[in-house]
Order: sequence, then C-alpha cells, then structure tokens
Amino acid sequence: MTAHPVRTAHPFAGCPGVVPPYLLQRLASAPAERSARLDTAPSVAERTLALDAELRLRRDGVRAGSAGGSRGAVAGRLQRTVADAKGTQTLPGDVVRREGEPAVGDPAADESYDGLGVTYALFDEVYGWSSLDGRGLPLDATVHYGEQYDNAFWDGTRMVFGDGDGEVFTRFTVSLSVVAHELTHGFTQYTSQLEYAGQSGALNESISDVFGVLAEQRARNENAEDASWLVGEGLFLPDVQGTALRSMLRPGTAYDDDVLGRDPQPADMAGYIETTEDNGGVHLNSGIPNRAFAEAAVALRGPAWDRLGQVWFDTCTGGTLTPTADFAAFAAATVAAASERYGAGSDVHRAVVQGWTTVGLGQGLGQGLEQGGSDAPDEASRRT
Repeated sequence: MTAHPVRTAHPFAGCPGVVPPYLLQRLASAPAERSARLDTAPSVAERTLALDAELRLRRDGVRAGSAGGSRGAVAGRLQRTVADAKGTQTLPGDVVRREGEPAVGDPAADESYDGLGVTYALFDEVYGWSSLDGRGLPLDATVHYGEQYDNAFWDGTRMVFGDGDGEVFTRFTVSLSVVAHELTHGFTQYTSQLEYAGQSGALNESISDVFGVLAEQRARNENAEDASWLVGEGLFLPDVQGTALRSMLRPGTAYDDDVLGRDPQPADMAGYIETTEDNGGVHLNSGIPNRAFAEAAVALRGPAWDRLGQVWFDTCTGGTLTPTADFAAFAAATVAAASERYGAGSDVHRAVVQGWTTVGLGQGLGQGLEQGGSDAPDEASRRT
C-alpha cells in the first residue's frame, strides 16, 4: 500500500461548526411576523452565534500538536469514548460510554458512538487509513453541550454536539453525515491542513461534506445515482421547509423557508460569492467543489466511496496540496490523482474532468484524455 505523509496538526485545529453562521444569523434576526411560529429558536440562534464566536477566539492560535492529539493512539484499533456535558459548556464532560460497552439508552450518546465507528470504518476499511491521523487517533465525543445549542463542531481533539432548539433543529447526532463531516475536519487537520479561509477554506468544508456523505452512503449501501447527496438530512424539524443544510448535487436547493430564507450556495463558478463573511464564504462556495464531486460520482455510478472517494483521499494525503490551495489547484490535483491510480483516459479520469468542467473549472484539465484508457491499471493494482 502506498505510504502517505502524516503531518502535525495544524495550529488552527477547530472549525466553527456544521451550521453556517449566515443561517443562524437569519434565524436570530427573523422579523416577528415571520418567526411567529417559533418561541425560542431565534434567541437560541443568537446564543449559539455568540458562543461560536467565543469558541473561535478561544481556538484561534491554539496548537493541537501531534503529541497531544495522538495520545493513546493504536494503529488499526478503534477506540471510542462518549461524554455528557449535561447542558453545560464544560468539556469533556462525564464519560458515559467507552469502546465495546453496550448502548446506554441516550439517543445522542449512542448515535454519536455509532457515528464515530462508521466514520472510522470508512477511512480504515476503504482507504487503509487508521482513524483521522492515520495512526489510530482515539475518537472522542461530547453530547448535550450547552443549552439547546444549535451546532456541532470538531474542536481539534474531539467532537462536540448540541441538542438543537427543538423548533428548527433537532439533536445534531441524528445525522450521520454531520457526525462524519465534523470528524473529517480532523482528517484535514492531520493531512492537507487547508487553511480555513477563502477557497482553501471552502475546500476544507467541501472535503468534510464529501467524506461525511460517503460515510452515510456506505452505511446505507447506496449507489451514487440513487443517493440524496444531502448534508444534514434529518436535522430540520417538520415545520421547516427544507430537507438538509446543503445539497451536494444541487447546491442552492436544500431549503427555502420563510424564516431561514433560501439556500444561498452557488452551483458553479458563475455564481461564486465574494464576501468577507463566513471566513470568506467557506460554507457558501463549498457548493462548487461539492457539485464537481457529486456530478463525477453520478456519472461513474456505483458506490461513490470506492473509486472516486479514493481519488479524493489520494489528493488529500498525497502531500502535493499547499494549505492555501485554491479550487483550480485542487481540481488539477484530483485529475492527476485519478490519472495516476486509474490511468489517463480511464472512466474515473474522464468523470473527474467532467465534474470540474460542469462547475466551470475544467479549463486545461482534459489533456491526455484522447489517449483512451489503455494505461488504466487493472483491478488488483488500483486497490494497492
């Protein structure tokens, strides 16, 4: 198996959360006539925004070094611990479940425990990568964080889940794609270390969406052409007019609600959003690389976590990306990774190029496609 470089964790290890700030801001500032059906959600959103800002300041500049981050690591061994913050903001909280112990009957604790295991299995069983750092990093989670906290985040060392406000959002452990999304921020922390701002930040978010959805699709045994490609499906409660936080295949269509507004994600570079908000639009413009992946996966058909997921994994762990890589650099890296593993002109290579072309980033990526697929490795070699 190819050896992949493992890096010390990036200084800015934590990310603000799976719910974008612009969505929380919309909820917090909703006019009374629009939010009449909501009793507590606007005030909860306001508290969540304040806490997220405080957490961001607290995490900014804090180095999660490899020694602390990999303490107790055993390569090839899944190690999970779930703690309960009991509505406080104190981490880690009281441990309620350890690896191998039976379910405790608390849906949040048991869902997070299962989600950690499903995400570990994706990286370990499909890509041969032990945990998030490739070295068996123990996976820790805290549930029931804060008072009706409307978010979930990776803080550089553990997963943290809120219970939601009970009107717009339910508990955040209910969505496997959310659990895996946030854990994948840890994977990026130890591999490509993409800076959380601008296009590199949007790629950071997109990679989390990609592997978050792949973990969920694999758990459901869904083929690419049959999957919903939704991130955070099940988080919205019934009164919300929406299906999820984001749609990878159709960015901009995940919700259209009188309180939350319409999903603002662009679907291609023609709609790219220049902004200083949201760390330069990291949750907004991530829709563009998201769609490139989803379009390529649907074109290939079959399990998206298999060949196409392998290409994205190779790109993230190959050591060629810089922390400030933009969309064009990442697109070129994925095309090179597809060509290296599956051959220039292979169906995977073609699908990757077409995916980026669909979102307006295909210029210069199609060189070598006319040679056909004669150089594609056979099934055995491409699995190594």
